[in-house]
Amino acid sequence: MSFNLLQEIEKRRGENYRLHREYLNAQLVRVLNTIGYDRCYERGEGAYLIDGKGDRYLDFLSGFGVFALGRNHPVVKKALADVLDADLPALVQFDCALLPGMLAEALLAKAPKSLDRCFFANSGTEAIEAAIKFARYATGRSRILYCEQAFHGLTYGSLSLNGAKEFRQGFEPLLPECESIPFGDIDALARAMATGDVAAFFFEPIQGKGVNLPTDSYFTEAQRLCRQYGTLMVADEVQTGLGRTGKFFAFEHWGIEPDMIAIAKALSGGYVPVGAVLCRGAIFERVFHRMDRALVHGSTFGKNPLAMAAGLATLHVLEAENLIEHAARMGEAFTKVLQPLTEKYECFYEVRGKGLMLGLEFRAPRSLQLKLGWTMLETAQKGLFSQLITVPLFQRHRILTQVAGHNMNVIKLLPPLIITEQEVSAFVNAFEDVLADCHRYPGTIWDFGSTLVKQALKRA
Repeated sequence: MSFNLLQEIEKRRGENYRLHREYLNAQLVRVLNTIGYDRCYERGEGAYLIDGKGDRYLDFLSGFGVFALGRNHPVVKKALADVLDADLPALVQFDCALLPGMLAEALLAKAPKSLDRCFFANSGTEAIEAAIKFARYATGRSRILYCEQAFHGLTYGSLSLNGAKEFRQGFEPLLPECESIPFGDIDALARAMATGDVAAFFFEPIQGKGVNLPTDSYFTEAQRLCRQYGTLMVADEVQTGLGRTGKFFAFEHWGIEPDMIAIAKALSGGYVPVGAVLCRGAIFERVFHRMDRALVHGSTFGKNPLAMAAGLATLHVLEAENLIEHAARMGEAFTKVLQPLTEKYECFYEVRGKGLMLGLEFRAPRSLQLKLGWTMLETAQKGLFSQLITVPLFQRHRILTQVAGHNMNVIKLLPPLIITEQEVSAFVNAFEDVLADCHRYPGTIWDFGSTLVKQALKRA
């Protein structure tokens, strides 16, 4: 009997949420039902998601940054089809396939010249795991520093460098000798390094949780300290890399040269999971220093031909369509039109970020009536106000966004790098419409806020 996947999908159309409730994560189903995000998407097209009714949703979440090229880019699709048609001898393991070498060469050409080795994995968290191991072995030290509010992944090694308590709680004990320091505090970093026994300092150039940036001098000083104490500097570019911030790597904004770079997400082209660590040759040579250590660290599917093809196609599209320069221009345009709204609406505090990684922060209003509503929300659960923005953006304007982290009133924008001025305008108009409603108390949006409060108190 032949197998026709599309026919099987058609038979089960509309069962999405029942199947997830019964066999996958039922709590996620509850969350999506509660906030009204429970749509059944059937197609993706560029910057849009399309549901079963044909309604189009502007996707400013981009799969947490995976869809830098938009969804279903034809160049990536063709590259994957070509690999499948070629019947390549995939994952022989005891060989040196061509595609991994080609992608490693292309990636390292984008990195600082001091980096000349590449390791492939399946995801961002795997890339961080590899970097932890490489750092400890290459330096002979065990202490690792990371920043408060950092997000480096959810497997045990990367979770040990995760600065958000809500992800760590209940999974301890984690890796020993992993210490957090305040993000952007150069004095705290200097004190932590002064003992001379730190293997590596892991950092996100722009923190994903909160879209936080340091002062302009922070990374330059951090690099100086790392060089002084022999500590490796590891840039987590899993979300910020490949053009997201208007540079190929976000750390380029500060003119530094990390010893290792972790990448993933956008490298997939939106199709095949892939991660990589780019690093100095000296680090690689210490880890893989004898023939009997040639396989001391690896990843079974890390160099699979579909992932390598997706990566090569992604790099081609970024360059051929000038998407990195486009992201820089669109980011500037976004900030320019959003900034005046911080003066017009008292709950809207700040726009920050670089390129097409933007954070919109909200703070307590000054006027008495609005302050009453704000206090009601924040007393029930810190960060609840931001849901008054994201939910109507989705339900009323069909724009998908995300809150930037637990217990914070920051919305993160991660649109595809292909967005146009028209789509920027569509977002800004929708955002101002929702903001205006949030500044009318009482009102329909605040009625929804009361519902959120009741649910938060019930959970508590």
